[in-house]
Amino acid sequence: MQELQLKYLQLLSEKYPSLQAASTAIINFSAQLQLPKGTEHFLSDIHGEYEAFSHVVRNGAGSIWRKIDETFANTMSKSERRNLATLIYYPELKTPLMLQSVADKDEWSRLTLVRLVKFCRMLSAKYRRETVRNFLPAQVAETIEELLYDQEGVEHKTQYYQSQIDTIVSTGSAPAFITSLAELIQHLAVEKLHVIGDIYDRGPGAHLILDALMEHHHVDIQWGNHDILWMGAAAGGEASIANVIRCCLRYGNMETLENGYGVSLLPLASFALETYKDDPCERFIPKVAADAGFTSQEIRLMAQMQKAMAIIQFKLESQIIKRRPHYQMDDRLLLDKVDFQRGTIKLNGVDHPLLDALFPTIDANAPDVLTDAEQTVMDKLKLSFANSKKLQQHVRFLYSTGSIYRIHDGNLLYHGCIAMNDDGEFKSFNVDGKSFAGKEFLDRVDRLARQGYFATDNPTQKQYGMDAMWFLWCAPQSPLFGKEKMATFERYLLADKATHAEKRNAYYTLRDKEESACKILREFGLDPDTGRIINGHVPVKVTKGERPIKANGRLIVIDGGFSRAYQQVTGIAGYTLISNSRGLLLAAHQAFESTQKAVSEELDIDTEMEIIHTHPARLRVRDTDRGREIQEQIEELQSLLHAYREGLIKEHSLQ
Repeated sequence: MQELQLKYLQLLSEKYPSLQAASTAIINFSAQLQLPKGTEHFLSDIHGEYEAFSHVVRNGAGSIWRKIDETFANTMSKSERRNLATLIYYPELKTPLMLQSVADKDEWSRLTLVRLVKFCRMLSAKYRRETVRNFLPAQVAETIEELLYDQEGVEHKTQYYQSQIDTIVSTGSAPAFITSLAELIQHLAVEKLHVIGDIYDRGPGAHLILDALMEHHHVDIQWGNHDILWMGAAAGGEASIANVIRCCLRYGNMETLENGYGVSLLPLASFALETYKDDPCERFIPKVAADAGFTSQEIRLMAQMQKAMAIIQFKLESQIIKRRPHYQMDDRLLLDKVDFQRGTIKLNGVDHPLLDALFPTIDANAPDVLTDAEQTVMDKLKLSFANSKKLQQHVRFLYSTGSIYRIHDGNLLYHGCIAMNDDGEFKSFNVDGKSFAGKEFLDRVDRLARQGYFATDNPTQKQYGMDAMWFLWCAPQSPLFGKEKMATFERYLLADKATHAEKRNAYYTLRDKEESACKILREFGLDPDTGRIINGHVPVKVTKGERPIKANGRLIVIDGGFSRAYQQVTGIAGYTLISNSRGLLLAAHQAFESTQKAVSEELDIDTEMEIIHTHPARLRVRDTDRGREIQEQIEELQSLLHAYREGLIKEHSLQ
C-alpha cells in the first residue's frame, strides 16, 4: 500500500475508528444504493415571483395533490382531499382556520394526525430513517419517528400508537405536530431542487426566494444574467450597481432593493431632484400598473432618478468597454457618437434624432466621465450595497451553491446559451492571444465571476472580475445573455424601432437541431444518447405554438413565464421539470392567484403534466452521481477494513 494512500486511510479512520464502525458504514452505504432515486425538480426564471415559487415548492409541482388523490380517493371526499392538500401546503395558516370551523377540535386533530402519518409513511418508504429524522425538528423528532415506523398490526402496538395520538391532542400539541408532519411531507416529496437562473428582477420577492432557498434541504443554482448582475453589484461593480438600480426604477420594483436589502436611494433622489428638477423625463416614466399605488409625485421622482442613473450607467459602461478592448464592444460606445448640439446620434452611418437631448451632466469633450456629484452618488451607493448584510449573505449563498453550468446525472444544466456561429461551430473569445470556446470559455468566466467577489487582496484582479460580471450581464458573447446587444440606450432615446432589435445568438436557432444539442453534450464530456440539456432564459411562447422540448428530446427549455410580465407572451405561468425514479415529466403551471386565496379558498395551481421519458427500469440511487460517490466511499472503506485486518492501521477504540 502506497504511503499517500495509507495517510488518507489514517485520516478516514478518525471518522471510522474501528473495524466494526467501518463494516457498519459499508452495510448502510450498500443498502442506500438500492433505494429508488429521489425526486428532483428543475425551475427557471423565477424573477422575484415569491408567492408562485413558494406554492410550487410547497405543493411539489402538483405531485402532492396527485398522491393524496391516489391514497385517499376511496376514503375521503374531493373537498376533504383538497382541504388536506391545503393543510399540507400551508399548515401554519390553515390549521388555525380549521380549528375555528370544526365542531369537535380534538376529533379533527386526531383524524388529521392519522391521515398525515399515513401519508408520510408512504412518502418516507424510499428514504433512510436517518434522512427522515434530519428533516424533523428536534423537539418532535422522536415521537414522529415512533409514529412513522410503528407496527399497528402487531399485538399491543395498536394501543401504543393510539395512545401517542391521544396524548398529542390532550396536551395541546396537535398544531405543532401537524405543522411538522406537513413540512416533512413537503421535504419528502422533492429530494432536490435545481434553479436554472434568474431569481432576481421583475417581481418584488427575490430576497424572499433566496431566504427560502437558503433554508431548503438540498438545492443548487445555475446563475442567470440577472443573478450575475446583482452579484456584481454586491461585489462593488459600479456599472452593475447602476444597472440594478435603473432596472428597479424602470419597473417600479423597489421592494427587494429598499425593504429587502436596505439599500438607501436617498443620495440618488437628492441628486436627481436637483439635477433634473425642470426636466419632464418623459422617456423615463416607470413601467408600472395603474393600480400599483404610486402617486404622480412618486412616479415623477422615479423618472428623474431613473434618468440620472441611466446617464451614469452609460458613462460607466463606456469606461469598461475602453478598459477592456478584448470585449469587442466598441459599437456600444454610444455617447461618443452623439452630436449634443444637434441632438442626434450617428449609428451605422445614419443620423437619428434623440427623443431626449437634455444631458446637463455630460461633457461633450469627455462624455464618459462622471461629474463630481455623480461620483459622490456612486460612492454612497457602493457603500450601501457593501454594507447590506442580507444582500452579502444571499450573494455568498449564490457563490457556494451556484455556477455558470452544472453537470448532473449525465445532464447539462445552464441558464443562457453556448455561443455558436451560424455554421454551428462554437464561437471563440480571444484574450491575450489565447482563444476560448465552449466549455473552456464557461469555465473561465465562472472563475472570473468568483474572482470579482473574492479577490479582495488584489484590486487589479478584483476589478477585472467585476468587469467580467458586467460582461456576463450584457455582452454579445456572454453565455448568460446571448444577444448581439442590450439596446437600453436605443429603447430610451430613439424612435426607430429597428434600432431596438436585439438579435439572438445563432445558438437559439441551432438548439432546435439534434446534431447541435449532441455537439454541446459531447463538448462537456456527456453521452448524447442518454444526456439532456436543461435550459432557461428565453420564455417558451406556448400561445404561438412553441414547444419546450427541442432537438428530438435532447434539449428542454423550462422558462415558461414564472414572471407575470411574461405570462401574456407564454400563455402559461412557468414550468417544473420533474425527474424521478420512473422517468422525466414536464409540469406546465397556470397562474397563481395568491397565498391568501390558496389558504382561504383552497385554490391550487392548475398543472398539466407531460411525460417526456419513461425509464426502462426504475432508477436506483446506484444509477446516479450520488450513487457513484457512495460506491467510491464503499471502496475506500473496504480499503480501510483491509488496513485494519492487516495491522497497517490500529483501531482507535474497541468500545
